[in-house]
This record gives sequence, C-alpha cells and structure tokens, in this order.
Amino acid sequence: MDTVTPGDSDVITQLRSANRREDFGGRRSGEYTHWIEEQLSWKETCYLGDWSFLANLSLEGPDARDLLADLSINSFDDFAVGQGKHLVQCTEDGYVVADGVLVRDGDDSFVVHGVPAYWTDFNRRSGDYDASATFRDTFNFQVQGPNALAVLDALADHDLRDVDFMHSGTLEIAGTDVRAVRFGMSGELGFELHGPGAAKQEVWDAILDAGEAHGIRRLSVKTSSINQLEAGIATRVRDFISAIFGDDMADYREYLEANAHRDLVTHPIEGSFDADDVEAWYRTPVELGWHYSEFDHDFLGRSALEAEAADPERTFVTLEWNEADVVDVYASLFRDGDTHKYMDMPHQQKRAMVADRVLKDGEDVGVATMRGYSYYFREMLSLCTIDVEHSDPGTEVTVLWGEGSDPTSPTVEDHAQKEVRATVAGRPYKEDRRREDIRSAE
Repeated sequence: MDTVTPGDSDVITQLRSANRREDFGGRRSGEYTHWIEEQLSWKETCYLGDWSFLANLSLEGPDARDLLADLSINSFDDFAVGQGKHLVQCTEDGYVVADGVLVRDGDDSFVVHGVPAYWTDFNRRSGDYDASATFRDTFNFQVQGPNALAVLDALADHDLRDVDFMHSGTLEIAGTDVRAVRFGMSGELGFELHGPGAAKQEVWDAILDAGEAHGIRRLSVKTSSINQLEAGIATRVRDFISAIFGDDMADYREYLEANAHRDLVTHPIEGSFDADDVEAWYRTPVELGWHYSEFDHDFLGRSALEAEAADPERTFVTLEWNEADVVDVYASLFRDGDTHKYMDMPHQQKRAMVADRVLKDGEDVGVATMRGYSYYFREMLSLCTIDVEHSDPGTEVTVLWGEGSDPTSPTVEDHAQKEVRATVAGRPYKEDRRREDIRSAE
C-alpha cells in the first residue's frame, strides 16, 4: 500500500473496496455441526476452537521486559513467571496498534501471541534493546465452557485447579507438553492451550476424544465471534482497525508486508458510518473499556491516554436491536421493491469492520460494530462505541443499517438503508464467569 496520511481519503477508498469473505484456512471450518449447536456449546457444554493462525513470538533477553513496558499500557509490576496479560499497545496519540496475549515464560523470557508479536519485534529491531526474538510454529487451541475442566481432567494428571485467571499451568496431552493459560473470549471458564505446531493434529484429536463424553463441539468461524459479542470483548478488524496508517507508520507497514504470515495491512471497512479521516475507525483502550493502565510507567501513548481517562468522551456498550425492524430487513427479500442490506446469520461472514452510524434524535452519537445474532438470548446484538452521555442501559437509539445504493464494497449488494431501533444494554451482555473459583471443582 502506498504511503498515506491519516486524513488521506485515498486510504479510506482502498479499505472500502478491500472487503472479502472469511478465509482462515486450516481447521477453522465454515461450519462443523450447526452454528446454533456450536453457539450453545460454551454455555451448556464446551467447545474446542483453533486460533493457531495467530503469530507466536518468543522474546528473550535482559531488555525484553523494558521493551514490552515501553510499548504497552499494561503494568509490569509483580508480573510473575507463568502469568498472562491481555497486552495492549498504542501509538503516541493513544490509538490501538495491537492487542493480544502475553505470557511470562521466565525471568527474562516472554511469549507474545497475536499482532503485538509484530509491533514488538519491529520496535526491537529499530530500537536499542538487548533482546532476541524468534517466531515459532505453534498451535493455539481454546477449550471453553462449563465442562472445559472436566475435559482437561480426562486428558492427563495435572493440577489446573490451582491456576488463577490470567495465569498458566502445564499438562501433557498425547505425549506433548502443553501450556494451559486460563484465559478466553467466551466469558466462561476455559483455557488456551499452547504447544509445538508439529504436535497439532495429535493434540487436537486427543482433546476431541476426551471431550466426547462431555459434549464438546468444534467451534467454526461461522459463529466464533458471537462469544466475543456476548462477552463484550472488542476485536481488531471487527470493532476497530489498527492505527497503522500515516507517514509515521510507513516503515511498520513495510515490515508487516515482509514478515506477517497473514494480511495485516488491509483492514476492510463497510457500513453507513463514514468520515474523511481514517482515524475515525481507530479506537483507544479507554473507548474500548480496556482499563489496564495504572500509569505507573512511561509507555507510548501514555500522555494522550492519561488525559482521556480523566474525562472520557466515549465508552463501549452492547446494543439490542429491535426485533420488528430486524425481521423487516429479512421480509424485504420477499416483497417487491428495494431490499435492505442482507444480515448474514449469525454474523457477517467476512473479515471486515462493518461500522454503522448510531443516532439519537437525528444526531450521531456512536458507531455500531460486530452485529450478530445470539440464539441463546434470541437477540440481534451489536457492540457500540457511544458518547458517554448516551451510554446508560435503556437509552433508545437508532442504527442506520447499510450504505444504500451503489456501495463501494464488492461484497455488498445494492440496497435501501434501514433505520433499526436499538436499546443500550450492559457490557458484557452475558454474565462473565471466567474468574470463578475452580479450586474445589470436580
């Protein structure tokens, strides 16, 4: 991509025309059994999901901790070996560049999962840090849901009941040493399982075999984002685009194009929301509800975030979409005249930020993202970045669904826009059970 500035409309045109259908490859099938059954799994039994496409960086050296601290909003005081963090890294202006999972592997060694692996390695190379980094071929599975612990119990002798939330333990599966990090996106008890890529198939099969008696289901890409929607967890591309555009990030974009094993430079966008500045699709940790920073150290973006946290303008909520208005979107397919933009079920089957205007009394007050249908709650929901003054549960707003005729995106049909009534709800929408005490669980 050519060098662009944040206010350059050309980059917005490129992002609007870049939308594409999901293509994760590997084991992230479009659907395994049925999306309704898969969607119920993390409330009633458990699921096995594959996130092995995420980058895995081993970071070591005397300055490894300092490098991470310089880039991340997280506090690193009392960060014990085996502990994990949701790592969030920003620009100087406080916009999110990357977020993922960090685990401390030793006194001077860390494992960085996801997009922060790239931002961390880029700054290691361009900075003055005594640290080495290696990208590794690993698997990253999630076992989430009320039966998750029973499945892991059936696999091997271990002591995961002593593992607190955002900490890790170890176990052996199919003869392979596996790190089990108590963390996940479903809002339920569960673990991420990390191990060498060479053992991926054997470990996957062993988990499925052990889980059969406990109702385990494989989680497909068709419905996987609903767990994050119900849990109120923002995700890159779905709810924001990484703050990587502009002259100051040109070198990093070149680094991604040369080193990233997935396309991380193009962030497709669509929806009724529009702006002249690509920064309008960026988000800050304050807006997304990531209140991890204690401002106890200097890090990139601290000044901007400290000022914003003192007087935030926007916050992150769930929206319940009006049932009658949603039904009318589908009903338009069966009557003469213009149809409304089709709502994929259970959520859009494309890797894109579908961002729609949220109005109150005709005025823009927010942006709705990650629209999806929860069969468990029988609700069409979305997440929403909204002005604080309109964020109280019960507040009635309107979502302007769709771009209208002649849309830019190649994966959006001509349609008529639709005003969908919506109501602000709490976030998370589903009760968060990730931190429940499991020391006495059987």
